[in-house]
Parts: sequence; structure tokens; C-alpha cells
Amino acid sequence: MDNITTLTAEQQEKYDRLRENLKQYQKVIVAYSGGVDSVCLLKVAVDSLGGENVLACIGASESLARSEYKKALDIAERIGANIEVVHPKEMENPDYKKNPADRCFHCKSELYALLQELAQRRGCDAVLCGTNVDDLGDFRPGLQAAKKFKVASPLEEAGLTKEDIRAISKLLKLPTWNQPAQPCLASRMPYGLQITPERLKQIEQGEEFLRSLGLSELRVRHHDTLVRIEVPPQRIGDLSEDPRRRQIVDFFKTLGFTYVTIDLQGFRSGSGNEAIEIQ
Repeated sequence: MDNITTLTAEQQEKYDRLRENLKQYQKVIVAYSGGVDSVCLLKVAVDSLGGENVLACIGASESLARSEYKKALDIAERIGANIEVVHPKEMENPDYKKNPADRCFHCKSELYALLQELAQRRGCDAVLCGTNVDDLGDFRPGLQAAKKFKVASPLEEAGLTKEDIRAISKLLKLPTWNQPAQPCLASRMPYGLQITPERLKQIEQGEEFLRSLGLSELRVRHHDTLVRIEVPPQRIGDLSEDPRRRQIVDFFKTLGFTYVTIDLQGFRSGSGNEAIEIQ
């Protein structure tokens, strides 16, 4: 892959910088989720350091959908990376369960503490995460956890944006290059609504059901007894006409929701942050 010629000159420069930056390490842990960013980071780390010097660590928790978990394991195996499943206990942390605006800080802190401990036991130089330049302009309390636990961000350090990462992923023939963003299931709940395994399961089952109807970009937003479904504006009509409308209502009622709604603004990533004032 060293002879990639279809990136822009700027993207090629960033890609080269990423590989050079990674070579400063001898052995690393990659905080791995199976998303676009962590898959790209894992692949380039394996290419740069060798598979025996890279350990992909994925957190098995209720906030990661089982289908995403299984897909992440498969991709890591195809990349040729060693993978280890860790078990963060964020659900035992009351500061996480009460779902404050800095929920991600508490979740990532649980994960990064585990990974740093594992890195010391395995003789790894660093723990790496998939933060990119675009993440810096968003409300992401998880970045503070990375800073606290000294987790490195090679994609950000190389100046890579999400668009750059997708371009590199495509050239590396990674199946995630055009995959929609899939943040954790807890992100579908408004701040202040307590996180429970039951609510996360409702979200997971609801999204799997909607995908079975041929949708890819979507969110099931959990508002206690009310569910708010987000799909692209051009697909709203597909859901609001019978018999599909009735099918959707019936399914979400069986999950335990009293009210079933479709958001007329349509799908948008991070809509949960619309209810808070970003400082």
C-alpha cells in the first residue's frame, strides 16, 4: 500500500505522517470499537508495526450492539490483528448511569483505566484511540478522559479529518470506509434519563428492526415511554404510510413504548446535544 496514488497530495502527506508517527512505538494497544476511525487506525498500526506488536482491545458492554460487536471482531481478524475483549464496568458507576452531559467521560474513563493497566502488564508503549481532527470541534467529554489517562490520538496528530480517514480506508480496502457512524447505544438517550440495560436493549432491538426494513442511516432515540425515530428526510414517507406505519407502531409497542413518533427534522448525528448549551 506504500504506492497509493489516488489520495490527494494533502491526504497522502497526512497518511505518511501517520505511519511515521506510529513507528515511534514498539508495541501498542488500540482502543478498538469497529468504527471507521478505529478500524483505520488498527490497520495502519498493524501495517507499520507488525501484527505481533499491536493489540486491539474492544470493550464488551451493554452499550455496544451485539451485531456491531461481532462485526468488529470479524474485521480485526481480517486485518490480522490480535484482539482481546475487556469488560469495563461503567454500569456499576452511578456517575455514568445517571446519564449526565459528561456521560462519555465516565464511560471512557472506565475503559482507558483498564487499557492502561493492561498496557503495563503487556509491556506496551502506549494506548491509542481513534480521535480525529473533526472530533475536536464537537462536544465530546470522552476527549477529557483520553487526556486524563494519557491515551494518544495518532489520527488527530497527523491532521486527519473524517473525510481523510474514509479516503484512506477505501484505498486500504477496509469494509468500513463508507460505514455510517455508529456511536454507542447510550448516546440515543437524553441526558438525565437513567441508563439501564433494559433501555439499551430496547434501542438495540428497535434499530435492528428498522435496518431489517432496508434502512441504514437511522437512530432510535429513547425518551422513556416515547420513542423518537430519526431517518433521512427522504425516507420519512416510507415509514409513515400503511401498512409499514402500523408494522412499526406494533413492533415498538411490543418493546414497551407507549408513544411511537418519527422526527420530522430527519436523521442527524448528535441530535441529543441540541438540548444542552455547549459552552
